[in-house]
Amino acid sequence: MKEEGLYYDKKSLKKVVGKTADFEDLVRHCVAFANARGGVIEIGIEDHEHKPPPTQKVSKELPAQVDKRISQLTINVATCSIKKTAPNGGQYIELTTERNASTVAGTTDGRYFIRIGDDSVPVLPDQISRLFTDKTSFVWETIVTAEPRNSYDKDKAEKFRQNIKKSKRVSDFVKEKSLEELFDYYKFVKGEYLTNLGVLWVGTQFQRANIRYAPSIQFIKYDNHGEKVNKIVWDDHLLNPQELIDAIVKDIPDWKEGVEISDGIYRKVIPNYTKDTIRELISNAIFHRPYTAAGDIFINLYQDYLEVHNPGLLPVGVTPENILQKSVWRNDILCKIATDLELMEKEGSGFDKIYDELLSFGKKTPFVEERTDRVVVTIERAIKQPLIIRLIEMATEEFGLKRKERITLGLIAQHEAISALDLTKKLALKGNNPTRSWIERLLECQIVVPIGKTKDRKYGVNPDFMRRVQFDIRPKQSSTLQELIITDLEKFPNSSLVEINQRIGEEIAARKLRDTINELIAEGKVSKSGAKKTTQYFISQKGGE
Repeated sequence: MKEEGLYYDKKSLKKVVGKTADFEDLVRHCVAFANARGGVIEIGIEDHEHKPPPTQKVSKELPAQVDKRISQLTINVATCSIKKTAPNGGQYIELTTERNASTVAGTTDGRYFIRIGDDSVPVLPDQISRLFTDKTSFVWETIVTAEPRNSYDKDKAEKFRQNIKKSKRVSDFVKEKSLEELFDYYKFVKGEYLTNLGVLWVGTQFQRANIRYAPSIQFIKYDNHGEKVNKIVWDDHLLNPQELIDAIVKDIPDWKEGVEISDGIYRKVIPNYTKDTIRELISNAIFHRPYTAAGDIFINLYQDYLEVHNPGLLPVGVTPENILQKSVWRNDILCKIATDLELMEKEGSGFDKIYDELLSFGKKTPFVEERTDRVVVTIERAIKQPLIIRLIEMATEEFGLKRKERITLGLIAQHEAISALDLTKKLALKGNNPTRSWIERLLECQIVVPIGKTKDRKYGVNPDFMRRVQFDIRPKQSSTLQELIITDLEKFPNSSLVEINQRIGEEIAARKLRDTINELIAEGKVSKSGAKKTTQYFISQKGGE
């Protein structure tokens, strides 16, 4: 069953026949597909259905009439309509719109659209020039170079083949291809020559340096006074995109720094910037940048925050506000390779993964800004609310929260209470009751509760669940605390309750600690001497055998 999306849509047959015909709406989708990656519209299938009515018939002349009318209402749009019969006997029209890789498609009355996800959205006047720019970047990957197809770097090519074989996202059909067949499959070659994409991934250092705008990356660290204290540059074109990402994650020592916080009965180190977040940010910068624009990728590390500068602007239809929900593959073949090699999220930009990780570590969500010639993503180092870390961890352990639910819980916890409208804005959601799939399970599990009347209703973390978090009351965790107490008493026999509490974590409630020690005494593992304030605890002989 097909679902409406980037390459597919469906419309009622009423759109093209009789008084209900609405070709203006139909051409909107055709123009959008032409300006994106092309697509198919099945005309004759109603919303919420996956096949036409069994008695539905399509006249022999109708497909040609549809193509003719679309050509009259559009510019630079190529379509092909074919009558088809579904397995249930119902007939429909398969309308295919070709991708226009070189020019911008539009309507004859001067309107422009582009396909974003499952919707065809207008291109605003100030976005027209960007759409022209993106058009040229769409074809950059397959531009043929002067490099013969057998002049590639043999080590990089073999490493690419091995990585494809190890990938969990690649079918056996692709894994079984020879190296030369993989080159054809991933558009590394065209005829007897390497393409820009082929040079970028498996070319030699000299070949990569000669293609236009191969990525260069600079890491710059600043001190408290804004002075540069360290600089690492990858501008020699020795590495392909995968090797670049690995080098940045591995070679910058600052990613190992973090802050230690209490986590219930343990201490844990929260990285200032996790390697997964860095990997996602750099992957975005490399795979989604326009390769027709000059400029280095900058990683600027300041005392309290990190900036990643990506040359070029966001694709048409993607804004700093909706970047969590919208994803457009500007370089679709390059992104296909990155997805197959598990270098980027399969679903899109990976910003949902970044949101999830930052919120799970009690930090603010990323700040995305479009400047004149670049996109800048800022990540703050500080942990806004340490308790949120344990909140999301405990909720996930107990209820198996999914990524979107962790993001929602993190946002609610950081705001203490948030309205459905504000949550909708922060998540850039649309539609009827858009937050339902994001918050429904949190309400069912009573992690989140509604606050106030229907009109002014907000959502907040359930106080009862928050109390459990504060005292680190987790299901089936008493044995872990018992082990800590026994280990502590083995090292420090004849200790008071206060002394034990100080050593294993003052954040543990004294009553909880006392109850657990009493459990150990009842089990014969721990003994005590003295009374009241002079009581001391030690490992019993029976427990120590």
